[in-house]
Amino acid sequence: MSPSRPERRFPRRSLALALALASALLLDLTAQRPAVAEERATATLTLQGRGSVTAVPDMARVTSGVVSEAPTAAEALSANSAALNAVFSALRSAGVEERDMQTSDFSVQPVYTGYDPDSKEPPRIVAYRVSNAVTVRVRDLAGLGPLLDAMVAAGANAVNGISFLVSDADTRLDEARRAAVADALHKAELYTGAAGVKLGRVLTIAEGGATPPRPKYRMEAMAMADAPTPIAAGEETLEVTVTIVWELAD
Repeated sequence: MSPSRPERRFPRRSLALALALASALLLDLTAQRPAVAEERATATLTLQGRGSVTAVPDMARVTSGVVSEAPTAAEALSANSAALNAVFSALRSAGVEERDMQTSDFSVQPVYTGYDPDSKEPPRIVAYRVSNAVTVRVRDLAGLGPLLDAMVAAGANAVNGISFLVSDADTRLDEARRAAVADALHKAELYTGAAGVKLGRVLTIAEGGATPPRPKYRMEAMAMADAPTPIAAGEETLEVTVTIVWELAD
């Protein structure tokens, strides 16, 4: 009977090295395998819609005031205050409420001599100018012309502008919002029909903001021919934009 072969044992260090090499080979083979196809990204369609409505203004905002000059700041301020108080009295007499009158600008500035390039003397203060303005909200446009005349007659010598307002602008903007969504949906149906795909669910809806009213004047709108100062309020255009993102169905 032949003697049995002695059992061969690998050193622990060699065994650990063999396991490390096998693991590295397995990782390398795994990395070389083709990656599993990722889930297909969702196809979307993004479009913007616009909607607008027009409205005849029923209110106005007028900024007017008094500019006074005098040799001293105190004199200029005194003259300015007296004139502006007369303007406030005229406004109250015309039926304007206190809540519709607001001081919008006040300044006291020195007035210098004119610039002389040949003079070595620095500019000198020769007077002081005081400006005081009031912004008035006019709720009855029929009285706007006479009101302007009354303000000027009372001492207002600076009229900085008139803007017309639509009191129910928020309600009318809702009409523009519905029109904007309908416009975006119309475009979406047009594009998907041409491309041979179908609209899926709506993913997002975002309003781009309401555009400030744009005046659109017309000759026959609110013309006050009988007023000493004729005023035409015209129309205001209220506009809204909306951006909608749809998912495209398979």
